[in-house]
Amino acid sequence: MVTSGRVAQAETGYAAQMERAGLRFESRTAQREENRRTVASRGVLYADEPERVEKRLARLNADWSLARSIERMPSEPATTTGSTLPLGPDEFTADVLGLERLMGRNNLTGVAFLEGGHLAARSVGRVTVTGPGGSRHYGTAFMVSPSLLMTNNHVLSSQEEAGRALVEFNYQAALDGRPLAPASFALEPQRFFATDVDLDFSVVAVAEAGDQGERLADYHWLPLDGSQGKVIIGEFVNIIQHPDGEPKQLALRENQVVDLLDRFLHYYTDTARGSSGSPVCNDQWEVVALHHSAVPETDLEGRHLTVDGALWQPWMGEHKLAWKANEGVRISRVLQALSRLTLNGTAARLRDELFQPKGGAPLPGEGPPAAAAGAATGPDPVPSQGPDGMIPGAHGLVPGPDGQGPAADGQVPGLTAQPVSGAAVDVTVPLRITVGVGTPAPERPALDGTAVSGAAERDLNAALLNLRLMEGRPYYDREADLAARDAYYAGIDVDAAGDALRDALTGLLEETHERRPSYSPARMLYPWVDLHPDRLLRSVYSGKTFTAEELIRADAAAEAGRLGRMQAFMVRESTAGPDRFAAELDTLEASLPFNCEHVVPQSWFTKREPMRGDLHHLFACEPACNSFRSNIPYTDFPGFDEAVRDDCGMREREGFEPGHSKGAVARATLYFLLRYPGLIGDAEGEFPQDRLPVLLGWHESEPVSEYESHRNAAVAEIQGNRNPLIDHPEWSRKVDFSGVWR
Repeated sequence: MVTSGRVAQAETGYAAQMERAGLRFESRTAQREENRRTVASRGVLYADEPERVEKRLARLNADWSLARSIERMPSEPATTTGSTLPLGPDEFTADVLGLERLMGRNNLTGVAFLEGGHLAARSVGRVTVTGPGGSRHYGTAFMVSPSLLMTNNHVLSSQEEAGRALVEFNYQAALDGRPLAPASFALEPQRFFATDVDLDFSVVAVAEAGDQGERLADYHWLPLDGSQGKVIIGEFVNIIQHPDGEPKQLALRENQVVDLLDRFLHYYTDTARGSSGSPVCNDQWEVVALHHSAVPETDLEGRHLTVDGALWQPWMGEHKLAWKANEGVRISRVLQALSRLTLNGTAARLRDELFQPKGGAPLPGEGPPAAAAGAATGPDPVPSQGPDGMIPGAHGLVPGPDGQGPAADGQVPGLTAQPVSGAAVDVTVPLRITVGVGTPAPERPALDGTAVSGAAERDLNAALLNLRLMEGRPYYDREADLAARDAYYAGIDVDAAGDALRDALTGLLEETHERRPSYSPARMLYPWVDLHPDRLLRSVYSGKTFTAEELIRADAAAEAGRLGRMQAFMVRESTAGPDRFAAELDTLEASLPFNCEHVVPQSWFTKREPMRGDLHHLFACEPACNSFRSNIPYTDFPGFDEAVRDDCGMREREGFEPGHSKGAVARATLYFLLRYPGLIGDAEGEFPQDRLPVLLGWHESEPVSEYESHRNAAVAEIQGNRNPLIDHPEWSRKVDFSGVWR
């Protein structure tokens, strides 16, 4: 299979890529400087989009609650050699170290980082291209499947050029400083060759045996993962490279991502001409980008400068250019383009191998394997973190910038596909691509028992760590919270009322809901948010008390049970479709419930985020009370003796009255109505508008307690937004709630 770009050959060289990279870099100056100021003033967790940061935390088996807990711990200086957390040696895990390192608090790293880097480097080789007259140019490349190699388009721009190239592995110095014997492998573009000028990548097949009989399989490969969360703005990356064709080297430290564009990322690091095609990796040695161009220094007139400040001329050579930054192609965008190619036969099979790395994907929260921290450990590649979700898929792809799938002819702009030897073209779709819906979808994985138990244990340990870090923290700082409250509502007209006040509050709640954690009460709710002044949890409906550790361990057991049963289901129902799969998840959640209540039932918003994980309406609640209430709307039963009574409250078909916490659930529900107007309403079984007086009555009869004030401050610390009915109870009669029903 051969592909060729639609841009003229003269425009596919490094100079053209450099010019385009420079223009992109200059166009983002204001945003980049804002990013750098934010990282410097607030830290690495705040410069990027909150959703991407949350996914990055999840890949490190962390969350916003844990991150904020660590932020609150004093550290002097801000970055230390070693941890400043109050943890014993056995409590300080690789997950904690990874999170501290991401946040810039700890400049140490685990030994596995070096081991992982060593293994990842085996997949990286030097590409040598011999020209028709015997001239040569060099680049870097790396294996991305058992058979395929990736580099830049400007390194290998055509099938013909790839046919004149070879790749050398082990072109590097040994421990004693003497060179190793390189292993040279021919490229086989007749089996597979794909290239894209705009994204500046080329993928080509490699011979299975080297010039001296070496096995290609011995050099492993770096799996590619199209899901988000591998890197965020402000994080440091590592580059394995052959600068100027020299022996293999590493660019470590001070390699900081300063901007993320739709298709590219910008970072400051030491790379040189010849480093084109290098893998850009995070600290877990997951590939986040394909390095492809430097951004040159220019004078005021836009002319390129040399390393000594003179004007650069082409005859001086590119090694004389002065660089100020570098640009990589986001690996998710490369995967999108490859997934949309129309292929057949051998080419389709080889492309499918790239999306189906051996070893599968670990469970959510499992993170990089401890043995290699993301690099290959044998003939199999390193299993990378799968996409987010309770049951993960193998390395999924994300939709394109336009949110659409392949064009009608199966082509992608900038890429064309042609059959080998005139064979008829047909489409082979990787298992991770859903035909007809327009966006690639992850394959359901094969889960093994060890992975299931390991993921559940790591999740449990993370929740217990968060609980541990909360010990000794003052329960509620009233003075600080009042100051935070006044600052939060500073832009609200205190004299406003009716629609004006409602709309202003709704806008504020949405705008400040910056961080939107996924639903995980064991990690986000029990360790701190829902604690009462005696540091115990109380069922929102029955008032029964529990320790936080009790409910954390109970939920962890339920989650492990769900994962185990899902594993059995996937073996038993291997052909089940999405609807059957979703139905099984619902069944498992109902049979193995968490100890958490959504005061606005999940069925009313079909379990969608951010509503599902919004901490303002989540409360500890034993499953018996959760089940007793079901999804019945709140009501009052004054003197109504026919209602079914329970420790949790009273219930009949039309309504449920809690036994405890009426004021708290009323304020939480009113918050939900303001935050998500039009989402729930008078549909059968939901909350009808004529019951608004019930909520207002409960709100006024049970004043805000210290417990609720603590909750409000704790949730605001994680999510960013507050509950106006807790902060200003008097607004309940000033707001016109009639506009929140659909």
